[in-house]
Amino acid sequence: MNYLEDILQDLDKKQNIFLTGGAGVGKTTITREVIEHFENEAKKVAKLASTGMAATLINGQTLHSFLDLGIASSIEELEKSGKFLIKKKIKKLISSMSLIVIDEISMVSDTLMQMIKLRLNQADFKGCVLVVGDFLQLPPVVRGGGEVKFAFESESWNEFEFKKIELTHIYRTDDKKFIELLGSIRDGFVDEDIHNQLNEFIKPLPEDLGEFTFLFGKNISASRHNKKQLAYIDDELFVKVAQVIKHTKSVKDVEVDRFMSDSRIDKELELKIGAPVLFTRNSWNYFNGERGIIVNVEPNFVHVRKSDTKVVKLEVVAQSKSKWSEKSVDGQKEMLEVAQLSVYQFPIKLAFAITIHKSQGMSIEDLIIETNEIFAPSQFYVAISRTCNPKRLNLIAPTCQWHKIVFVNSKALGFVKTTQ
Repeated sequence: MNYLEDILQDLDKKQNIFLTGGAGVGKTTITREVIEHFENEAKKVAKLASTGMAATLINGQTLHSFLDLGIASSIEELEKSGKFLIKKKIKKLISSMSLIVIDEISMVSDTLMQMIKLRLNQADFKGCVLVVGDFLQLPPVVRGGGEVKFAFESESWNEFEFKKIELTHIYRTDDKKFIELLGSIRDGFVDEDIHNQLNEFIKPLPEDLGEFTFLFGKNISASRHNKKQLAYIDDELFVKVAQVIKHTKSVKDVEVDRFMSDSRIDKELELKIGAPVLFTRNSWNYFNGERGIIVNVEPNFVHVRKSDTKVVKLEVVAQSKSKWSEKSVDGQKEMLEVAQLSVYQFPIKLAFAITIHKSQGMSIEDLIIETNEIFAPSQFYVAISRTCNPKRLNLIAPTCQWHKIVFVNSKALGFVKTTQ
């Protein structure tokens, strides 16, 4: 089945699409292909997500920024902030789009979905909407610990009349037994068999922890582990400082810091020869999450040996934050995507440890998961589904029963099951 062709045909008919499926089924790949197709036809595409982290995965921006929502989390807050009425430039921006892509839809709340629909109605938007994601992964972040309510719980969800397209083939691993296990964990299902299968991944930790990437639930744990393990390597420390170029004077330092954090870019990348690293971008000769070892460091290059023994000579790459602006082209005003800032850094991170949240989109070969830092629904599924080699997966023994770690939001599960 040619999913890409079907999606493009539906979008051509002005049909809104909900592209879904579990981890590792290629949602991001198809999304990028759809975007590329539209842009190759000189059609404007808004690439959006609810969080900066998710937005950077598709080289886009946040919903709040694009739709001029300020910090409002509901239409009521939008009214109080004085941003309820749409500005002329925002109306022109939205109406100029042929396609609006919203990635990681599971992290979009019901009230944010209402604000999205409001803005599109205010702009008299005539294009299509493609929402992408899996409601059995990371849920919306709720201020003050209130009730989690998903995009599909909003009346606006039904108004979009999405056609659901579900991807089912997992590309990250071809281990059939493990794929079945992932399916059960995605559903939050644990019986004696699942319990026993998970226990099989609890093994003595390897002597050389540098061969594995730890996944932690907390930033402080990942940072502490990286510093500790790097210090064990008795070699020269190289510090690669990121280069920042502000394309407009209005860009503030706090925006740069936030963008770098969202984009998984280190301000100061500390490296030693022999240190393991993860690639944080896709390229023709490496992929996001692939592991390697630093074998040489030069002023302008870093040499990384991958697990297949091939050595990649890396240069800094640019990650840019853009904003849609009205510009004059051949005497006519058009909406163009203009870079606000660019950050140049090597596309790698230390591989001793990373947070589950920042592992989003990665495929990791050698993995250890700290199960005792699992605190959110579907978080364990997001973590364990990063692995592309179950034989190289280790789980730290939890101090509680597996069913307290393997859990999902019941509303999300109900929605997924009733729409299959």
